[in-house]
Amino acid sequence: MKTGEISGGAAAPLGATVTEEGVNFAVFSDNATAMTLCLFDEAGERRIKLPERDGGVWHGHVSGVKPGQLYGYRAHGPYRPDDGHRFNPNKLLIDPYARALTGHPMWTDAAYGYSRGAVAGDLTFDTRDSVDVMPKCIVSDFAPPPANHPRTPWEETIIYEAHPKGLTRLIDGIDAPGTLSALGSAPVIAHLEALGITAIELLPVQAFLDDPFLVEKGLVNYWGYQPWCYFAPDPRYLDGAGPEVFRKTVDRLHEAGIEVLLDVVYNHTGEADHLGPTLAYRGLDNKSYYRLERDNRYYVNDTGTGNTLNLDHPMVLRMVMDSLRYWVEVMGVDGFRFDLCATLGRTGDGGFDRGAAFFDAVRQDPVLTQVKLIAEPWDIGPGGYQLGNFPAPFHEWNDKFRDGARRYWRGDPGRAPDLADRITGSAFIFDKDGRPATSSVNFITAHDGMTLADLTRYSRKHNEANGEGGRDGHSEDFSDSFGEEGPTENEERAAARAQRRRNLLATLFLSQGTPMLLAGDELGNTQNGNNNAYNQDNETTWIDWAAIDEETLEFTRRLIAFRKAHPILSQRLFLHSRERMADGVTDLFWRREDGEPMSSADWNDPARKLFTVEMRTASGTPAYRSLEYAIFMVFNSGPDAEVVLPDAPQGQCWCAHLNTARPSDPPLKRPVPVVQARAHSVKVFVLEPI
Repeated sequence: MKTGEISGGAAAPLGATVTEEGVNFAVFSDNATAMTLCLFDEAGERRIKLPERDGGVWHGHVSGVKPGQLYGYRAHGPYRPDDGHRFNPNKLLIDPYARALTGHPMWTDAAYGYSRGAVAGDLTFDTRDSVDVMPKCIVSDFAPPPANHPRTPWEETIIYEAHPKGLTRLIDGIDAPGTLSALGSAPVIAHLEALGITAIELLPVQAFLDDPFLVEKGLVNYWGYQPWCYFAPDPRYLDGAGPEVFRKTVDRLHEAGIEVLLDVVYNHTGEADHLGPTLAYRGLDNKSYYRLERDNRYYVNDTGTGNTLNLDHPMVLRMVMDSLRYWVEVMGVDGFRFDLCATLGRTGDGGFDRGAAFFDAVRQDPVLTQVKLIAEPWDIGPGGYQLGNFPAPFHEWNDKFRDGARRYWRGDPGRAPDLADRITGSAFIFDKDGRPATSSVNFITAHDGMTLADLTRYSRKHNEANGEGGRDGHSEDFSDSFGEEGPTENEERAAARAQRRRNLLATLFLSQGTPMLLAGDELGNTQNGNNNAYNQDNETTWIDWAAIDEETLEFTRRLIAFRKAHPILSQRLFLHSRERMADGVTDLFWRREDGEPMSSADWNDPARKLFTVEMRTASGTPAYRSLEYAIFMVFNSGPDAEVVLPDAPQGQCWCAHLNTARPSDPPLKRPVPVVQARAHSVKVFVLEPI
């Protein structure tokens, strides 16, 4: 067969697949009438009509084509937006299965399928060729050996949410700071190991777009929640290299025992609403890839971004599943956090269904059931808040933990019962259908919102730099400036702020569930009160490694080490104050400061600021997991108080291990009946031999 000769090829796998003779190209479109493959070299563009169609898959094999070949598609078909069709062969389209891209689109009028500015808007048809403003797909044959996954159990997992660039951009002495390669550098790994992190969760690394309205303002989509290719790492993070950079970083992290989780966005694409550009899915088969309103000109917008992917279509669902498996099997990742996961469970009628096609597909998949799966359990659509309603093996971000902890330590009245529920794994939400207590992914802060330091420096958001007149971002962070907005020179105020941060961190790492720490919180990182820094690719969001809060860093390390040393804090079974069959001892006690049990009146007292809890191995725990000791904790958001310790068995006593009011104190055995609980503090004791 001659070089460049086209033959029928195969309909599977989808994408550009390297063979011994060339490359097989296969792309899905149910509604196209023809599909043109475009190959690019120094001589320009060569257009080849794909000769075969199997169902909705267009395919052909081109001989002599090698890895590194640049390509794209042009899809032919009707342009009838009112019927949901937006085909325009003048627009070069990327392959949804492309493994690598040359860059990002240029936002000119040629990138749009209609004539912008025309009175009829998107009902018009634009004839300008977009080839010069579109990046090209790159044929890749990257096929590394299987990854060595750490497989850390959920009950031992400590998650560290980090931005791929922000974590490393300001670290001195490393190559290519701000790139994926830098994530695997020795200083980063040393920091994660010393901290005790077992999994790093990266904000989106799949290729994403900078929104046109941001580019016009000289800004970018820093967070990356505008995907447009689900297989390719974003070129901005590769430092001019290929996808192998990401896999090498994963391998280095795995060598240190650290898992890699990806924040993925399969609920929408960056093509936006009916006035958005034509870059891939819209041009390939708008009616198949997207959920459309009854008036097919418009898109269902449960995501707030202008469109919603149609996972009810089997080929769109297949693309998502193929993408997930690719990142596990080829790129080596250990799990995913699904952005706006409620959208992935919406069915044709728009309602949420925990038995939706996506969940069923994942739950039966032999690859994906071996990795960690985390749902962001909401979207902006009707009935979009679904916390606790996702099927196993999904775990879920628990925003009620975040808000409950913040409000209790801020001193809001009547918050003691809520915090008690949060530190026991939010059992009323998650203890059903056999789900483990680790199902609640607990966090005080995440990329979306204020940093830990800013929660104690600002009482309101400061988002002026975002260019949206301060209208963006949460309006209530449950933060507290302690009477002075921003940094302070007042030592007493600074000390109170530091103690509040330690209280919040202690609550996170002493609670049942799976803790997630926002990168930089352990260092005292600030965003100067910006609680929606999605478009700030600058010192606002880059972690400042030259301004480390050493005291907070050391205390965070100590908290994580304590959690790892005491599995009672990270059990698989929920604690419900039930007697254990082995010894008849109750697994959970709630007490007042005088040692008496908490009554309903105590829990319902809005002025109550202090409660204590004694935790043991949960009732029903198998013998091989049983632990014969207890942990006693005091949570005090009020004034100084005397606390009666529980009676200790003969030969044992309570040993004080942690005190947020005195963070440097070493462990101290306390064979006394009463101890002091400082104002606004957490104190932790362990039952140990005298």
